[in-house]
Amino acid sequence: MAVVLSHCKPSFPLRRFHHHRENSWKKEYVRSSSRRRFTVRAMFWRSNKSPEVKEFDISLSNYPLTESGTEEGSRKKNVISLSVVSSISEITQAEWDACALDSSEPGSHNPFLMHGFLSSLEDTKCAVRETGWMPLHIVAKDESDNVLGVSPLYLKSHSYGEFVFDHSWADAYRSFGGRYYPKLQSCVPFTPVTGPRILVRDSPCKDQVFDAIVSAMTELAAKLQVSSLHITFPSGDEWNKLKEKGFSQRIGMQYHWKNRDYKNFDEFLMDMKQSKRKNIRQERKKIGTQNLKMRRLRGDEIKASHWDSFYDFYRNTTDNKWGTPYLTREFFHYMASKLGDGVLLVLAEENEEPVAGALNLIGGDTLFGRLWGCRPDSYYPSLHFEACYYQAIEAAIELNLKTVEAGAQGEHKIQRGYLPVKTYSCHYIFDQGFKQSIDEFLVRESNQVDYVIKLLHESGPFKETRE
Repeated sequence: MAVVLSHCKPSFPLRRFHHHRENSWKKEYVRSSSRRRFTVRAMFWRSNKSPEVKEFDISLSNYPLTESGTEEGSRKKNVISLSVVSSISEITQAEWDACALDSSEPGSHNPFLMHGFLSSLEDTKCAVRETGWMPLHIVAKDESDNVLGVSPLYLKSHSYGEFVFDHSWADAYRSFGGRYYPKLQSCVPFTPVTGPRILVRDSPCKDQVFDAIVSAMTELAAKLQVSSLHITFPSGDEWNKLKEKGFSQRIGMQYHWKNRDYKNFDEFLMDMKQSKRKNIRQERKKIGTQNLKMRRLRGDEIKASHWDSFYDFYRNTTDNKWGTPYLTREFFHYMASKLGDGVLLVLAEENEEPVAGALNLIGGDTLFGRLWGCRPDSYYPSLHFEACYYQAIEAAIELNLKTVEAGAQGEHKIQRGYLPVKTYSCHYIFDQGFKQSIDEFLVRESNQVDYVIKLLHESGPFKETRE
């Protein structure tokens, strides 16, 4: 199987930089690992060339840990053991999820970071080597083999399914004789959702575990001889910490709806400007006039036939928009069986037959809107807005959730109550000349994003009297 790479022209000016491999990471590890040598074989493709097959040593150095002893004033030295696993199945669900939950704010866990979601992507061949997503997850353990932290990490041979666009970076790097792919990516595949990427158990040494995992990432990137390491959609706290470790900072923008303790949808509408409120009501009325019935299904209410229908809807969207589907039919069945009531499927039915649907996942305090699709032979005015935005708002109010995250892009969301918020990404680029050019571009891009967010808030859909 060949992964086809497409390149866009650079969207930013790059002066000619001096291309050199400068592994600027420094070994700050006191003890070298005595564990077995661990190798990985990876295949990567370049245009008009046969695939390269390379073997790399991906064993990692231990990290010294100093923590307080049992007696006051005493110090006890331990070691954090760092390793790479080629499948999330090598870590138990309980261990992985404990790290994910401890890394989240109380009551705000993210379902996309849980073992059930990530393992579904691997088990159904969505995020695997053959699709350009080779799992190389980082695991940190103490000397008793207890898992202290994990991080989802993938060796990638393309930039698809990330939603932080760097195709122009790859094109510019190649233009000056460099090879951008493969690269390392810490993220949730195919999912532009903000959340922690370095998942650490809550313990007195959690800051050191965080540092150890970041060091392991950069060490692995150097061993694999990749151009760069990318951490996309991290939390704001991680974003700031990673700047101190040499990562370039990038910001983006999404549209989120915020719950102001609304009792119902009409109460939300009363916060809107009159023209926006009227438009929403008109759009919602169209659903009834088209003989459509909206249903919200959770957990066991969602049957296998519903997922088969939704997959057909999803394929219609990808065929019309993206060209290649990222997710398999099996993924939806696996994911639903593992996440249970955390899955919310909105269906539109005509004469009791599903004609469209929107997939949502329920987090601790957030409803995450993800995928949408409809029957290819039909057109229903305003159904997309109803299924994806208004049904999500109603569900969030009923479930007393604080936020609806409606996914990437889409300025049409603003007039429907979804306002722009910042998103973050971090990029560790080894070539210092290229890094300098990227950093200069990111300053200009960040200023533009900040300005656009300010303008959109000032011209937003809500009443000016709303606090």
